Amino acid sequence: MIFKPASFIKYENLFLFLFMFCTMFTTAQKTIPLYKNNEIKGAITCNKKEIATKDPSNSRVSISNVTEPSLTIYQPVNLNKTRSAVIVCPGGSYINLSITHEGYQVAEELNKYGITAFVLKYRLPNDDCMQHKETGPLQDLQQAIILVKSRAKEWGIDSSKLGILGFSAGGHLVSTSLTHFTDCYADNPLNISVRPAFGVLIYPVISFQDGIAHEFSKENLLGKNPGKGKMDFFSSEKQVTAYTPPCFLVHAEDDKAVPVKNSIYFYEALVNNKVKGELLIYQSGGHGFGLINPDTKETWIDNLIHWLQINGFYLPDK
Repeated sequence: MIFKPASFIKYENLFLFLFMFCTMFTTAQKTIPLYKNNEIKGAITCNKKEIATKDPSNSRVSISNVTEPSLTIYQPVNLNKTRSAVIVCPGGSYINLSITHEGYQVAEELNKYGITAFVLKYRLPNDDCMQHKETGPLQDLQQAIILVKSRAKEWGIDSSKLGILGFSAGGHLVSTSLTHFTDCYADNPLNISVRPAFGVLIYPVISFQDGIAHEFSKENLLGKNPGKGKMDFFSSEKQVTAYTPPCFLVHAEDDKAVPVKNSIYFYEALVNNKVKGELLIYQSGGHGFGLINPDTKETWIDNLIHWLQINGFYLPDK
């Protein structure tokens, strides 16, 4: 028998209470495969091994060589009244995924507003591992939409209020999904609509046209010398129609990696097609800042929540 002084027992019970209290208000997380038994249409067996790299300066993790895509589910303690949800697509120039500050941290922030979030670890374009590398990431995002909508009741969400959010190259993937939902690249026997309810684009790659394209993302997705047809197909500002879902965009004017014109041109296309949208342009902040612009200390997510409320995707508790 181990003797514990009364004072120790008192503090031990206090620590236990605090632990239980914190656990009650911690978001639930679970990672599931995107495809059953990892059976992926168009996939080629390859010897790529997933690599996770941690930046010692900020503890951010990036992942490359993704061959087994997955969804990490973040469920809030209290669902928002609209029961809306968001699939989050990290960026990384289509060569890796900035999974921490453009994935997990964003999901945790959305949970604070009662929004269910799904972080998508999607496959990166690779001729050795997929028959059509240019549509491999889009196939994964469409599969994620199908999976979430088919299990919406299980997760307590409204499938008609499922949006998608992407950063940088993940923003390009999201914009492609927003403008090419009439073509489904994933197996879809139940014919579930892959049209998202809304899109959120954070310093997104939008265009593959000369003079504006992020050349590294373009080359990684389409190869060194893509034809004009492919460049136009994957230039989302050229693909917007009146049926494109409403969109919220964020960019910094001094972004040297992905010119701000990417967001401006896409927003202009929304306006020209009478699609609801909002564009937040920071004077400065550069590229890849994630949730918080270092030059303003402002979280764009506050503006996003207000925009979601205006468009019926969010209801405040009071």
